[in-house]
Amino acid sequence: MTDVLSSVCDFIRYATSRFNAAHLSFSQGFDSALDEASYLVLTTLNLPHDLPPVYAAATLLPEERAELLRRIALRVDARVPVAYITGEAWFAGMAFKVSADVLIPRSPIAELIERGFEPWLGGQAVANALDLCCGSGCIGIAIAAQFPDAQVDLVDISAPALALATENAADHGVAGRVEVIQSDGFAALTGRIYDLIVSNPPYVGRAEYAALPGEFRHEPELALVSGEDGLDLPLRILNEAAAHLCDDGLLVLEVGASEQALVDCLPEVPFTWVEFERGGSGVAVLDRATLIDCADLFAQALADRQTRA
Repeated sequence: MTDVLSSVCDFIRYATSRFNAAHLSFSQGFDSALDEASYLVLTTLNLPHDLPPVYAAATLLPEERAELLRRIALRVDARVPVAYITGEAWFAGMAFKVSADVLIPRSPIAELIERGFEPWLGGQAVANALDLCCGSGCIGIAIAAQFPDAQVDLVDISAPALALATENAADHGVAGRVEVIQSDGFAALTGRIYDLIVSNPPYVGRAEYAALPGEFRHEPELALVSGEDGLDLPLRILNEAAAHLCDDGLLVLEVGASEQALVDCLPEVPFTWVEFERGGSGVAVLDRATLIDCADLFAQALADRQTRA
């Protein structure tokens, strides 16, 4: 095969055809087989993603062809996501190291960060921010880059995830303004108060998880599944966040496809659901006053859940 496939363009075309024929899932950061194939080939060859067309005809070395064939087979046969094959994913215009210890960054919250969380912050300065359930640290690190005067806590229950987040913070030059903390939710954050709490927690229900494409089996289940309906941890966050927000503080909480389940569970809560220009949904914004006003509703929802359990 290597005597037939020789150029950059050959391998992008070949990978695209293999990916389409295998009916792979492209929901972990890419829109199509062509996008994913182009990224895999160019990243493997250490080439820029805006490679001028003239270089697409360049002939590859034998070892480069062998490595590309190995990676394409890994993607097709084992359905390993491209981000885990390359060890890299992009979020909010920044490259992050990733491994199978963390979710692949793909949250629409990136768009909110790029907008400075406006209009919801209303021009309020962000001195202290929290990325709760941080995984690779992409959200918190992007916040630190967006708000150069902010101190940011990166919090996760997973020690391997926090090790990777530490590396990413150093890579992006924000390690001096970032603190990495191992905690189950807010458990280890007693006394810490934030202007902004952003969380992309586990929010997938067990039935939904069982129905996901095979690619998702490579991501840590701990970072995806949150009880039978996906709401166990989101409800805990809603119940506890007010105690860690300043008077004008803001909570940004992603629940993805569990948005309707959360609305059904808490029909009286005035969630503000963000509309994204680049796609995505299931991200709610609540200020501290709303969280306090709805405290009894959150506590009752949690109590009802414990009773059923």
